[in-house]
Amino acid sequence: MFLFDCGEGTQRQMMRFGVGFGVREIFISHLHADHYLGLPGLLRTMSLQGREDELVVWGGAGTEATLRSAIELGGDRLQFPVAVRELPAGEAVRYGGFEIRAFPVEHTPGSIGLALVEDDRLGRFNVRKARELGVADGPDFGRLHRGEDVRLEGGTVVTAEDVVGPTRPGRTFVFSGDTRPCESTVEVARSADLLLHEATFSEEERVRALETRHSTAREAASVAREAGVRKLVITHFSARYSEQAYRLLKEAETVLPAVAAEDGLSVEVPFADEMAGSPG
Repeated sequence: MFLFDCGEGTQRQMMRFGVGFGVREIFISHLHADHYLGLPGLLRTMSLQGREDELVVWGGAGTEATLRSAIELGGDRLQFPVAVRELPAGEAVRYGGFEIRAFPVEHTPGSIGLALVEDDRLGRFNVRKARELGVADGPDFGRLHRGEDVRLEGGTVVTAEDVVGPTRPGRTFVFSGDTRPCESTVEVARSADLLLHEATFSEEERVRALETRHSTAREAASVAREAGVRKLVITHFSARYSEQAYRLLKEAETVLPAVAAEDGLSVEVPFADEMAGSPG
């Protein structure tokens, strides 16, 4: 489990919705208080619950000192190690089968967006054709699917290309962080499966959005449309809209269908090739 940004009271929301505290790593998009001041409370809750595994906290360029200070607030000694590392825009952290990339956004110096990008998957294995070519069920199926050629008893060679289709894309989730609409988000989110984009203001406060380096709901939807994303979720609503998120949702939906984030929202992200013919 990964956590993107950590506002005040994050640990209470995690308890409320029963997601558990097995967070592997935390990524902070920028150093405005509402995006990182939940770290002290969350880490102390983890410590009280007996966590022993190291936790890594990532931030953009130039954030290490501030994040370390936030973690040390309260003075209590944590019972587990915490590493603070910087992830400048343009760099990525690699994991098994996917990576998390940081990309530049237009908000404050050092602000980043984050994209979780899965590796391409193996092509579909044609079992019927493999059998027709004389390949026996068993280990040879796995070898072919992994791209290895197989030599049959009679000397015939069956290649992976004979029975395995082209690679299929993994899934991509893009988190904009706080930002103005920008080309870097469009490029990273190109054909993404899910884009979570801030929509702080409505169009009637577009000047305010420009002044504070935020986006309107319509602008967020325009980014999603230009990038050709499969699903848009808007979030980070100004306090004046927190009880009327439907207003921002209606504005976004003048551009394309969207979902307004709410506490406890869970979004399943299926593979695009498994959704062929479905309505999105």
